[in-house]
Amino acid sequence: MRVIFAGTPEAAIPSLKALVDAGHEVALVLTQPDARGKRGSATYPSPVKEFALSLGLNVATPETASAPEVIEQVAALNADVAAVVAYGQILRPRLLEAVHHGWVNLHFSVLPAWRGAAPVQRAIEAGDDVSGASTFVIERGLDTGPIIGQLTESVRPRDTAADLLDRLAHAGAPLLRDSLEALVSGQARPQPQSEDGVSYAAKLTREGAQVRWDLPAHVIDRHIRAHTPAPGAWTTLPDGSTARLGPVELTVDAAATTPGLVIAADGAVSVGTGSTPVRLTTIQPAGKREMAATDWWRGARWSEPTVLGEA
Repeated sequence: MRVIFAGTPEAAIPSLKALVDAGHEVALVLTQPDARGKRGSATYPSPVKEFALSLGLNVATPETASAPEVIEQVAALNADVAAVVAYGQILRPRLLEAVHHGWVNLHFSVLPAWRGAAPVQRAIEAGDDVSGASTFVIERGLDTGPIIGQLTESVRPRDTAADLLDRLAHAGAPLLRDSLEALVSGQARPQPQSEDGVSYAAKLTREGAQVRWDLPAHVIDRHIRAHTPAPGAWTTLPDGSTARLGPVELTVDAAATTPGLVIAADGAVSVGTGSTPVRLTTIQPAGKREMAATDWWRGARWSEPTVLGEA
């Protein structure tokens, strides 16, 4: 089977590896252009590019995947099928038509739930008990194509987005491989998605990652885990600067407190919410390293009462 693979982040690597390990010919790997670092002019290749080059695969990093020259390159390869895992670009109809059996996307949700850019993050934020992965044939529309296969995965109480995505990436790799093989052999029978249960997973933003301490503790817990590691949940400090927060721990303290009020007691640092306090684990003030919340509190020497999120 001759395959084109399109993917960019670490989560796409297990799928690419599964195709190579199965003996399929990966004729071309499409991935996003090298990203510029936060400081200086250095650029960095995507994780998929690094992995693909280590295997000696042919890699292309077009600014626009559906540009005429890319379509010509893809069509000339005479590929049986194409696989997509978190590529990060919209594929236009002419590109979709350049591969015999079409393009199959591995999407990290049980479609039609959480169509869109951040399905894992939004599932955690919403408090879903179950997530999963789906393979579908790409067509016009946002993650609306007919389903080839699906799997489910429990969302654990302490899962961050990184934790859940890693499990789904590895579980989804054989699902994608099998789906491609079934489609090319004619054994697959893609089924239209249900019109019930549709939800949308909007892309995360730094602005949206700010913690609202007036919300209930369990909502804040889910919000922070959903935004870990990227873009990173954050709050403001009393001097107006910002700090990233690691996942918090829920407490059994039944006493309501002032939202954002820091409570240092019994060897722990907690913060008041709209319900009960949450215990901080790690914090990373702007321009500094990540540290234990207790170390931060000892060194910060804020005047009391200290309230986060006011500035």
